[in-house]
Amino acid sequence: MKKISNIKLIVFITVISVAGIYSCKKLDENPSSVIVSSQFYKTASDANSAVNAVYSTLNSDPAGDFPLYGRQLNLLVENASDNQVYSPSNTNPDVRALGTVTYISSNSRVQKVWQQLYYGINRANIAIDNLPAIQMDTTLRARLIRESKFIRGLLYFNLVRLYGAVPLILHNPTTINPTALLAGRTSVDSIYSQIVSDLKDATRLPKSYSGTDVGRATGGAAHALLAKVYLTKQDWADALAQLNIVINGGYGYSLFPNYYDAFQKATKNGKEHIFSVQFETNLGAVNSEQYLSLSFTSFNTQTWPIDVPADSSLYKLFSATDTRRAVTFYSSVYNAATGQTVVFNNPYVPYFNKFVDYSLTPLTTQAQSGINYPVLRYADVLLMYAEAQNELNGGPTTDAYAAINQVRTRANVPTLTAGLSQSDFRDSLFLERRKEFIQEGHRWFDLVRQGGTVLVDALHTIPAKSAASSKNTLFPIPLVETQLNPKLTQNPGY
Repeated sequence: MKKISNIKLIVFITVISVAGIYSCKKLDENPSSVIVSSQFYKTASDANSAVNAVYSTLNSDPAGDFPLYGRQLNLLVENASDNQVYSPSNTNPDVRALGTVTYISSNSRVQKVWQQLYYGINRANIAIDNLPAIQMDTTLRARLIRESKFIRGLLYFNLVRLYGAVPLILHNPTTINPTALLAGRTSVDSIYSQIVSDLKDATRLPKSYSGTDVGRATGGAAHALLAKVYLTKQDWADALAQLNIVINGGYGYSLFPNYYDAFQKATKNGKEHIFSVQFETNLGAVNSEQYLSLSFTSFNTQTWPIDVPADSSLYKLFSATDTRRAVTFYSSVYNAATGQTVVFNNPYVPYFNKFVDYSLTPLTTQAQSGINYPVLRYADVLLMYAEAQNELNGGPTTDAYAAINQVRTRANVPTLTAGLSQSDFRDSLFLERRKEFIQEGHRWFDLVRQGGTVLVDALHTIPAKSAASSKNTLFPIPLVETQLNPKLTQNPGY
């Protein structure tokens, strides 16, 4: 896929504009068939459209590539973890490099995630900058701005965890001078300060929505994401304060009695879903497809899904009674056309099951899956709460046991009993997180925040990932970015 850099594009537009000035000096035209920024941001409808465009950066890609939350992010944080690897039939060298932890700065998937994150941030910046001047209902206007800040906070949170210090861009560029557009790396602490600022403002969002607004960011989502930010920074007290608000603040969150319902179209945006990226069946846009659903393979046992478990050890983590196992994996499928159940027999069985949309007929049309991507679930809140209690108090408290045991009870596995040391409880908790959130984009982040040694040791349990080293706690700054912007330095080891 060929890409045009922003700077080259700006230079191209500048040249064309200058040529137009000198060749058409007497032409003063106000085109009626093209909407420019001076004609937009006038009405409440414009404001809503601008913020909808911010949300769209989560589930679509302007170049028709994998959406950020439709597979792109998972390629980095699941394939580069000990959970997952590329399909054996995948010949893309950049995807395979992620799965073997041999990726370099020119990796196209590493570059694409960087671009998508900044693309979403730019749209959020545009909305935040322009909405205040729109004459409209002030309550709605404030809400839309806060929704944009929530998404900007989420995207910068992904950026700083993936790449470390990155350029902090908070406004849409107002110049066409390429040199003036270049920005250096901002400190990690400054990035986190901005994330916290955005999310604190977003906590004033409504507790819930109705009708077509269901699925938008809420105050509860902002508190939950802010808690995850504090947890990542090991600020246990502030994390616990935010988690207490989510749990006791009247938001109505709770676990589904059945783990299965967390990944079904019929129960999307339910009581366990704090914030999800929205996908819909037969939406029509090829760049808004839920590609993670292609973890489903056809009835032909010689075909492969899009990604597979790194090895059989992942499936073996689950006891036979653990209800999450059958929801997370499948190794056979009933073929209604033949009336037979097809069993898949190959070294990578079983396959990932969470995002398969079983409401589709035939099942092989998974590119049009209507399963949402859960960015924040209540199970995550409970496990973060248990972790914060354990770390803040030097060992697990009664409340820490109660929180983790809610998740274990729902999964039909024995509850943890009192008496574990802080270290043993921590190990149990991260194992619980791994089993609970397979394919949901948590594993690599969880390994990294435990420390570089934990990440490397975990990856070395998979023979194909033996190349992992401490440098892999961050991804490289994309090569094309450092080539175009001399102010950007590279991460160590790349």
